[in-house]
Amino acid sequence: MEYWLTKRVMVTGGAGFLGAWVVRKLRQRGCQSIFVPRSQDYDLRHGEDRRRALRAAAPEILIHLAARVGGIGANRAHPAEYFYDNVMMGVPLLHEAWRAGVRKFVAIGTVCAYPNFTPVPFREDALWDGYPEETNAPYGLAKKMLLVQSQAYRQQYGYNSIFLLPVNLYGPGDNFDPESSHVIPAVIKKCVDAKTRGDAAIEVWGDGSPTREFLYVEDAAEGILLAAEHYNESQPVNLGSGTEVSIKALVAMIARLTGFAGRIVWDTTRPNGQPRRSLETSRAHRLFGFKAQVGFEEGLRQTIAWYGAQPQSRGETGHGASVI
Repeated sequence: MEYWLTKRVMVTGGAGFLGAWVVRKLRQRGCQSIFVPRSQDYDLRHGEDRRRALRAAAPEILIHLAARVGGIGANRAHPAEYFYDNVMMGVPLLHEAWRAGVRKFVAIGTVCAYPNFTPVPFREDALWDGYPEETNAPYGLAKKMLLVQSQAYRQQYGYNSIFLLPVNLYGPGDNFDPESSHVIPAVIKKCVDAKTRGDAAIEVWGDGSPTREFLYVEDAAEGILLAAEHYNESQPVNLGSGTEVSIKALVAMIARLTGFAGRIVWDTTRPNGQPRRSLETSRAHRLFGFKAQVGFEEGLRQTIAWYGAQPQSRGETGHGASVI
């Protein structure tokens, strides 16, 4: 608690899904000075906006969560934008933070940075053993450049930056827009909408065979702050729950929890994405004591309850649920 009392902290993406939880937990820890650069005021892809934000915040710690993210459909439709926007929001910002004297930079990567056929569970040392799954490679590689930069700046300048690799996140406040959402909110929305309308079936992309690991967003926020407090190296660190689930089992679980009793139609003309994803998480526990606390079914229940309380939960569904 005392660590944050006098710290000035800048949280990019602090109004977003993960960022809002990080800001909430910072406040719970007693942090009095939190600066969130809103996109309408600071476009972090532009140099002068980055420098203005750093001057306004004068942070000691910068937690960089801002990113352009989405499911397979969004990544396939906008690969150039996903690469450019994420590189330009991240790499120059770390450089400007170093120049401005920010004492610690917390960079958030992505599980999409791992090679397509990484042995399961994914160990951090396997990050460079191949090319990422092609549907989200531009995004994954853009985020992985922060790892290269973090290690290079520590080597040359002794700069204290760290790099964390969270697995797929979910929870209250997630993005339920069918154009850009990930699989859990997409399937929740489809099941709730179908039940409301009395539809006999929902459609999901792929064949259901891929596996994924999911981390409840509040757990992810806790892991990020524990790393900010205790970890001071540039070795990449996974943040995950340690639980692997197939997409077929995930969809069946969401259907049960939402009360949707109709058929699941698998659109096998659509891509599956990476065959398997599951992280080896012992490094985070060893280095800064992080271990996920929220069980998967309980996290899904809370996410479904949150979505059901939103006015838009009775809207139209849109495209098929995509996996990433």
